[in-house]
Amino acid sequence: MGRQIHVSGAVLVALLLGATTAGCSDPVGPGGGDAKASAPAGSPSAAAPESPKSPGDDAKPAGGDVLPGMVSAAVARTQLAALKVAPVGTMAGYSRDKFTHWAQQGNKCDTREVVLKRDGAEVTQDAECKAVSGNWKSLYDGAVVTEAGKMDIDHMVPLAEGWRSGAAGWDSARRKAFANDLAHPQLLAVTAASNRSKGDQSPDLWQPPDKASWCQYGRAWTTVKSTYGLTVTEPEKKMLTTMLDTCAS
Repeated sequence: MGRQIHVSGAVLVALLLGATTAGCSDPVGPGGGDAKASAPAGSPSAAAPESPKSPGDDAKPAGGDVLPGMVSAAVARTQLAALKVAPVGTMAGYSRDKFTHWAQQGNKCDTREVVLKRDGAEVTQDAECKAVSGNWKSLYDGAVVTEAGKMDIDHMVPLAEGWRSGAAGWDSARRKAFANDLAHPQLLAVTAASNRSKGDQSPDLWQPPDKASWCQYGRAWTTVKSTYGLTVTEPEKKMLTTMLDTCAS
């Protein structure tokens, strides 16, 4: 029979307290890695769990720009230099219906409503995700609008211009992505008047009347064409260069 070990009451209490403290330590993370220690209440990393994201939340424009996915003027110049120069393509076979829009984005919202929410201020939506109130400032003409019905969602590179510069050879999935792109600077809420004045024209044929927007317009147009591998014409490239030259850096 083994020896009996006598433990004093004070030692026993200390041992019990130590066991209790050990039971409160952070658990081992999945796969054997240590789980991250919990932050004290009130610290930045102890925030409440994030609310479910609305469509387009990840594509919020960076500070100073009104479009998502924008690049610097220097990057845009590099993109522009790399674009293939080609004559204007044919419109044979073109139809807006070949560019499915507006696509559903979840929570009853289609692409149009997502952009109206993203580009506006104090926008409220009804149960069907339709914008019922808000404020919008149109990049192209500087107009301030308080009625969603007076705003269009412009395709920075128009669907017809996309067709003429390469989209004629795409499949339907790629055309749908192009027409509903929330990650790149392809969609923008602007006044119906300015959007319809632009039509499907390229920058050498139409420029925003508010010249203060030329830097953003040139960067956005160039980035979209670069992203989708579309071509540019010589006059288009020249005007884009002029627009990029209005940028501060």
